[in-house]
Amino acid sequence: MLPTATPAPIRTASLLAAGLLLLTACGGDGNTTTAAGGGTATGFPVTLKNCGRTVTVKAPPERAVSVDQGSTEILLSLGLADRLAATATWTDPVMKGLEKANAGVERISENRPSSEKVLDKEPDFVSASFTSTLAKGGVAPREQFEQLGVPTYISPADCAGKDNSGGGDGARTAPLTMDSVYTEVHELARVFGVPERGDALVKKLRARVDKATDGVDASNASLLYWFSDSKAPYLAGCCGAPGVITEELGAKNVFDDTHDEWPQISWETVADRNPDVLVIGDLTRTTQTAESAAKKIEFLESDPVTRTMDAVKNRRYVLLSGQAMNPTIRTVEGLERVAAGLRGFGLAG
Repeated sequence: MLPTATPAPIRTASLLAAGLLLLTACGGDGNTTTAAGGGTATGFPVTLKNCGRTVTVKAPPERAVSVDQGSTEILLSLGLADRLAATATWTDPVMKGLEKANAGVERISENRPSSEKVLDKEPDFVSASFTSTLAKGGVAPREQFEQLGVPTYISPADCAGKDNSGGGDGARTAPLTMDSVYTEVHELARVFGVPERGDALVKKLRARVDKATDGVDASNASLLYWFSDSKAPYLAGCCGAPGVITEELGAKNVFDDTHDEWPQISWETVADRNPDVLVIGDLTRTTQTAESAAKKIEFLESDPVTRTMDAVKNRRYVLLSGQAMNPTIRTVEGLERVAAGLRGFGLAG
């Protein structure tokens, strides 16, 4: 994590002025707002309850900054590349089909940027996938942006039914469902004044889930999800995005007895539970050991503990992008690939 940077005075003054313009943009009837370029936008202001805060957006954003890949890919999927001033924090190549749209958006950092870098883009909206991104120790606390008149938004999937007050990646107090992801799509579409695009995207995602799970019975298969690190591996607990995948397919996560999002568990414990299939994160970032699938498999097949597992001996691996293992629209991609893998291994009806 990068330390929170103090905004440059010139940028702060500029953003304060932008915030005042946003606050005075609302039209006389309360439902029509002056948009950038002199047009009008109906249905504004938009007010949302988001991760314990009330967020009001006075006009459709024109210079948004998305500081997590999951949030960025939703915005790109909604056809909003022209409204993005910048993006940051990437673990994987952009989702297929979004390459052209993404190429036209500036990437200010592969990892979490400083608040100064974000403020330098003079954003009128900042979105993130994780509460830790817009908190002390992340890019900056939400309050820092809101004091400048910049609304912020965090994925509901990282808040609803989740306790982020402890260390690590938080713990689930209730299982995640795709409804949280669908809510994020709908809400971001409303914020940008394109609700019909949100409806269309959610309809497509639901259809893909139905198709991937149609006729699948993996009740005899046990899975382990490995996100990153070989020395102290981050493995999926019961109830995050991997839990959605596992539940939809009727399979079992060998660590469904922990509610931590990504607990670090010893390989000896993993070997004792001996999962049938290893679902492996194939990341392009380099912040942990064994980020790529190739490095993970190299470790699994050479380590004296892990190479004894049935899944390793039989090379029952399913490779997923990091984003497919996070609660975002690419969780559907993860579901499709795990379902296909289980069928290929003869472990799903």
